[in-house]
Amino acid sequence: MKKDKIWYWIFTGLLLALMLFSGVSAFLNPQASIDLISTQLGYPKYIIAFLSVAKILAVIAILVPGFPRLKEWAYAGLFFDLAGAFYSGIAIGSPAAGSAFFLIFFVLLFGSYIFYHRKQKVTTTAASAR
Repeated sequence: MKKDKIWYWIFTGLLLALMLFSGVSAFLNPQASIDLISTQLGYPKYIIAFLSVAKILAVIAILVPGFPRLKEWAYAGLFFDLAGAFYSGIAIGSPAAGSAFFLIFFVLLFGSYIFYHRKQKVTTTAASAR
């Protein structure tokens, strides 16, 4: 029980730190974001602000206690963001080493999600036993 909670916070803390950094850095250094997303990948510039805000809101949704359905949507949103970024890199012919970096994000995301459900199962079981 306690190990699951510790693993949950390890995976979640690292994932959310990386996603928050990704979301905030697009606002702080917009030219680098424009160079990557608009110039290299070919997406419109306005998608940068949308994705940045969505990442920050997902981080908040996962951190705020309660609201299990909102957390599910946040995890799904982060998955689709990562999957889209991963595929975009492959589509423009990025080297495999660059794509391997996404493996870290996916491991953190799936680890956080799995241990979130394990933690919820223990919490639900303990509450129903009372």
